Amino acid sequence: MSNMPSGNVPMAANPLTRAVLEIDEYASGLGWDQPARLFALVDSAQLRRQEPGLADQLGIVDDGEGAALTPVEQDELPAGTPLDEFLGTIAWPDAVAGCAMTVERLMLPPSAEGSVPEGLDGAELTEWVARHPDRQEVRMTVAVLRDGSRESALRLREKDTPTEVLTGADLVPGLAEALGATFSD
Repeated sequence: MSNMPSGNVPMAANPLTRAVLEIDEYASGLGWDQPARLFALVDSAQLRRQEPGLADQLGIVDDGEGAALTPVEQDELPAGTPLDEFLGTIAWPDAVAGCAMTVERLMLPPSAEGSVPEGLDGAELTEWVARHPDRQEVRMTVAVLRDGSRESALRLREKDTPTEVLTGADLVPGLAEALGATFSD
């Protein structure tokens, strides 16, 4: 993977990680039980050069960093449309360097996965997980760039503080792949 920091550079020095944490913090301010949200990631310096009026509107200042990414929230996702179907309809303009999404889900700890009943369809499995006493609510923020770089952040509802946010490139591989596919021709 390109653009990954070397071992002695703090992870937050990576513009993609900064963007993911910025989106996570924004989503946190909106509270829980929110719909999925989609963001375009634009190169801040490029936007400032090419669209200074829009950059001013978005509050993008020239901080001299050059590699910063600015998340721009997109229109609300259509209600009732499965996420994979919706993502399959997206085509980004060239000015968009990447995209990100926040989504809330229920998760089971690995210790509970062995007790999942066999033969449940998608709706039945969702209902079974929702009733499980060990379920945890999680907000996932996943971002990808055109070059394939990816980053994600996970925040558990029960540990809802910035210091408890987990980050990593491969925490939510399925969503990262779906977002990356929005840049395919």
